[in-house]
Amino acid sequence: MNRRIVLALLGAVVLAAVAVGYGAVTGTRAQPATAYEALNIAPGPRILFRSTAAESKGHVAMVSAADPGAARSVSKLECLRVAAAAGTGICLRPDGPLATFQAAILDADLTVTREIPLVGVPNRTRLSGDGRMAAWTVFVAGDSYNNGRFSTRAGLVDLTTGDMIDSLEFLSVVVDGRPYTAADLNFWGITFAADHNTFYATMSTDGRRYLVQGDMAAKTVRTIAQNVECPSLSADGKRIAFKSAIDGDPAKGWRLSVLDLASGVRTPLAETRSVDDQAAWLDPNTIGYAVSRGGDDADIWAVPADGSGSPRLLVPHAESPAALG
Repeated sequence: MNRRIVLALLGAVVLAAVAVGYGAVTGTRAQPATAYEALNIAPGPRILFRSTAAESKGHVAMVSAADPGAARSVSKLECLRVAAAAGTGICLRPDGPLATFQAAILDADLTVTREIPLVGVPNRTRLSGDGRMAAWTVFVAGDSYNNGRFSTRAGLVDLTTGDMIDSLEFLSVVVDGRPYTAADLNFWGITFAADHNTFYATMSTDGRRYLVQGDMAAKTVRTIAQNVECPSLSADGKRIAFKSAIDGDPAKGWRLSVLDLASGVRTPLAETRSVDDQAAWLDPNTIGYAVSRGGDDADIWAVPADGSGSPRLLVPHAESPAALG
């Protein structure tokens, strides 16, 4: 594992190019001045996100949930990915001028209270509903089994106890009820249950993608479904919004669906475009997600969680949504 981390650090230099696509490198062309504001992420009917608009690209911003198309409030804080819950935030961002990154833990006023080094380029982040548990996913390079292609690492931390799992690859894995070991394990897209112990994530191995349920105390994960990626657990803990590869082939794109954990029933959502994102529950009936415009620009869209209706544009030039209320 030490050798793997060293290789991943070396690969971070190569991955700096990938970071351009996630906003790690900002253009130097002059843009209209932005009036930055002191934002507060205490619970309330608002949506937090990362702006991709030219004049505020990369900055954390906010809109009213009741009128998301109105003018946004923009903070000075810059992130590659952002999430918030219960007055706590997490910002994945560059860590200095080199190709290194960190997860910055934020208080309600977006002041950094803790910095966690990340070995890789930020890709996903989540907080538990009460703001106690934080998670991140990064891209890395250097895994010998992957022939130089990008792999993923996912980690999590209990912000109250400090208990941290740097990578889910350290955990014991059970596939279809049997202990499983393999060199090609990859994890991404963590989402938390309300008990501060249970989490869900995506695991890939041997060409298959699984939804896994994790037990932080026992340091184990077990598979519970196939072809489920980037899960997002509803507040009541009963449903998971996710993306799945069309015909099991990521080259064909992804389709958004909702999985009922008790019955196993999957409900395809009305969004038929390919969505490469970890969707967010904006409320018990609405799923939010980003659709790329190309380059480092995207829009946040919303769709009903029961498969009805049709997609609607929620926040233009934005990504990484988090409902605060």
